[in-house]
Amino acid sequence: MEMTGQSFSRYFVATLLLQMITPSSEQFTVNGIEGPILAPLGGKVELSCQLSPPQTAEHMEIRWFRNHYKRPVHLYKDGKDLYGETISNYVERTELLTDAIGEGKVTLRIFSVNADDDGTYHCFFKDGDFYEEAITEVKVTATSLETQILVHPPNTKGLLVECNSGGWFPQPQMEWRDSREETIPPSSKSHSQDTDKLFNMKMTLLIQSTHGNVTCYLRNPVTGQEEKISIVLSSEIFPISDPHFELDVMWLEDMTVILCVLMVFITMIISSAYFRLRGKWNGKGGNSEGIILLTDLQI
Repeated sequence: MEMTGQSFSRYFVATLLLQMITPSSEQFTVNGIEGPILAPLGGKVELSCQLSPPQTAEHMEIRWFRNHYKRPVHLYKDGKDLYGETISNYVERTELLTDAIGEGKVTLRIFSVNADDDGTYHCFFKDGDFYEEAITEVKVTATSLETQILVHPPNTKGLLVECNSGGWFPQPQMEWRDSREETIPPSSKSHSQDTDKLFNMKMTLLIQSTHGNVTCYLRNPVTGQEEKISIVLSSEIFPISDPHFELDVMWLEDMTVILCVLMVFITMIISSAYFRLRGKWNGKGGNSEGIILLTDLQI
């Protein structure tokens, strides 16, 4: 029994020492904001995170970063903000609110939001060798304030209507709708991004005959905000629907083809006559006055 008691005492002391020198993984956790945070383009956004259980974080390292730990968006260490390692894109655009740091809560404020700010952010707390983090997602949004519909002159194929809208983020949903709010397949659809990474949208629709109105409809997939512009298309703007107009156009097209064929035929006749006359001139010579006799012309 004496040996058993000594073994138990040694085991108890060893376990106690191990607990003293090994940091607990439950020392604290970091809670962030659940769900994405919407950030309007050109405005500001605030990202908060909190230690649990609440405790002071004044002596801790607090680091906000995107994809790379060593490239922080904002760094707080030794009780002050450090800007030497901050990504250049965020210099003078961030502020760490530390009013509640005694309870373990901090807030990162980002000014002049742009499209590059879209994505995930890591809120990282480090106390000695122990650290934890929370991840927050930011979704930058922008909706165009200028959408235009252009109507091209009608031709034999129909009437081409074009819708243009710029300054969107992210890329919006875009479609044509008729007077019954039913979707009309576009003739073409394309987009581009400017230097600020905002989306410029273009969509066309070829109409051969219509009644009522046609609407260009756009929707931001993040905010659900919609923009739309309509145009009324009457039968009066479709001159190609007039059968007399169609006949005139067809007659002009046929005459153009006939004239082209005649020009080619006449050119061939003139070329043939020229080479025949040139051959006879070289074979017979000519009169002293350089006059070509009509009897020599045989086509």
